[in-house]
Amino acid sequence: MVDVKLISSASSKERTMKNENSESVARKLVAAGKGILAADESLPTIEKRLKSIDVASMEENRRAYREVLFTTAGLGEFISGVILFDETIRQKTRDGRTFVEALEQQAVIPGIKVDKGAKPMANFPGEKITEGLDGLREQLAEYRQLGARFAKWRAVIGIGEKIPTQRCIETNAELLARYAALSQEADLVPIVEPEVLMDGAHTIERHFEVTGQTLQIVFHALAEYRVALEAILLKPNMVLSGKDCPHQASVQEVAEATLRCMKRVVPAAVPGLVFLSGGQTDLQATEHLNAMNRLDRVPWELSFSFGRALQAPVLKVWKGDPTNVADAQRAFHHRAWCNSKARFGKYTEEMETKKAVA
Repeated sequence: MVDVKLISSASSKERTMKNENSESVARKLVAAGKGILAADESLPTIEKRLKSIDVASMEENRRAYREVLFTTAGLGEFISGVILFDETIRQKTRDGRTFVEALEQQAVIPGIKVDKGAKPMANFPGEKITEGLDGLREQLAEYRQLGARFAKWRAVIGIGEKIPTQRCIETNAELLARYAALSQEADLVPIVEPEVLMDGAHTIERHFEVTGQTLQIVFHALAEYRVALEAILLKPNMVLSGKDCPHQASVQEVAEATLRCMKRVVPAAVPGLVFLSGGQTDLQATEHLNAMNRLDRVPWELSFSFGRALQAPVLKVWKGDPTNVADAQRAFHHRAWCNSKARFGKYTEEMETKKAVA
């Protein structure tokens, strides 16, 4: 007869070992002075990025642009991990290395976006639901074989008249929790990203309220799905005034409201918060991160997982021209350095024109 207790004990031990391994990866991703580059743009999004500099979104151009980012000398000084897209994790540098290998050679941890994007939620006008659970277990196993060590799933919560609804938040929270559980099963660190958008004319107080409500529901769902919080990272939005709000909160107001919100709802077991830049300029994102790290001690590392806020200067310099690669990489290295300083609360405006130093 099969000893059910032995099987149960073995599976429990394996789960414990996976969580311990994932916890180590999670802590490396929020190591002091480092943050994550979000280079996980879907095909429509990367097309917009390239179109802004009059470069056609052909696979070779997408590959060439990503190579600019991933082969920047000294990348690992300030960047701990990079979130890749399905196309990107399969691409190679001109010298034949996979992007995963190129990143690992700089001690940068490769990750992967696994959701299929936010789609309109049926019967809930103005609200969205993220898709991608179908076949996710098999996809996670493949990405782990390809070298990914962490994953990311983004939910989108809008603010407007009569939204968000409780049902929209709860449904997105459950999807995030199911994704996180599957990721940990596959020995991947799940980055949980419930983004409350800054689109609209709402006040910072309203953004605070919805962000707190969303995070509270998300952590309830994570607990229900038995997700080990020590082996996840939270990718939250900062608490901001809506883009169209007549009164825009100051840098200090944003920092204080964001941390006050996080302290109310985020468990201390979570190793780190890797804030998204979500519609902010590169300078705004850095200033807000810096201000948060200058405030009182908190139980988590306060880091970043920026996309456009790290890439905007690179695109402006590169412009699809191979002769601009070195200058574009210097721009990227400098932006990463500024955010590294912000992680210690030591960023200053003067650094924008200074040479990056350790």
